Amino acid sequence: MTRILFITSNRLGDAVLSTGLLGHLTERFPDARLTIACGPLPAPLFRAVPGLERLFPMAKRSFARHWLRLWLDCVGTRWDLVVDLRNSAVGRLVPAGRRVFHAKAARPVHKVEEIAAVLGLSPPPAPRLWIDARARAEADALLPPPGRDGDAPPFLAIGPTANWLGKEWPAERFARLALRLTGADGPLPGARVAVLAAGPERVRALPVLDALGDRAIDLTGRTDPMAAAACLRRAALYVGNDSGLMHIAAAAGTPTLGLFGPGFPETYGPWGARARVVTGTTPRDALLERVRVDPDARGLMDGIAEDAVAEAAAELLGETRKTCDQVAAKACETAEIPPSR
Repeated sequence: MTRILFITSNRLGDAVLSTGLLGHLTERFPDARLTIACGPLPAPLFRAVPGLERLFPMAKRSFARHWLRLWLDCVGTRWDLVVDLRNSAVGRLVPAGRRVFHAKAARPVHKVEEIAAVLGLSPPPAPRLWIDARARAEADALLPPPGRDGDAPPFLAIGPTANWLGKEWPAERFARLALRLTGADGPLPGARVAVLAAGPERVRALPVLDALGDRAIDLTGRTDPMAAAACLRRAALYVGNDSGLMHIAAAAGTPTLGLFGPGFPETYGPWGARARVVTGTTPRDALLERVRVDPDARGLMDGIAEDAVAEAAAELLGETRKTCDQVAAKACETAEIPPSR
């Protein structure tokens, strides 16, 4: 039996991006017993990881006592492998046959690539999620039920908030975009719109909910990250700001469109074949200079045009449908069944 200690981020987005490396470990060591340490927020995402023995949601405590608690719980075990993405003292002070640590890349690369380099993996394994029955049941309760044909109606998902106001596209643009994409002439005609946000961010999502009226599916403050993943996996498309929720959508395999203003999509863009980014017309350096002068600067995302987002969303949906049709046709061809028209 292989015992592995995996220490990952307390931040939701970074924790999601580390799941590719974790997934590699579960495949490389199928008999492994895993102990995972992370922040309380992303912890639900790890509860169904194959081989999980212990999960430590490390709530921050004064004088770094959360690290002391982790060390006390882990020092009595002889670990075959310690993977420490936090470069912590714990990773260095517990007994281990092998230990590896995250190191900042010498040149700018995507965070997924940087994390994969810890074990020298190239190409990097993509982030993944292990969605359990409990989360699927929560999604069943939160989303519209299947129709008479047994198929769930397609819906658009949006994430109009972020952990920093400077990364939030204006709420009124999200509302207009959602109505445009689900309008009679849009790529998702008649679809409902799931609005997701963390509980403390709900007030900033209210203008979007109000504008959508009965078309909205209000998921604000109603999901933990695992339940959000279960809901997003069923969405036809996700459009949102640079946030942990964006990374969950991409890792769930949902076509994902991330909006970036002062952020760094080359490092933190959504990862995957079904992921795209839209940036604004204002140079990032100019936006960051505004933040340097005024940390509370507003309007940093105003340079992202509604038309540009709508066009990118329609294009991504078209590419996804074309790929799905090709896969379905190939499956029918293999089974010698003519594809449906």
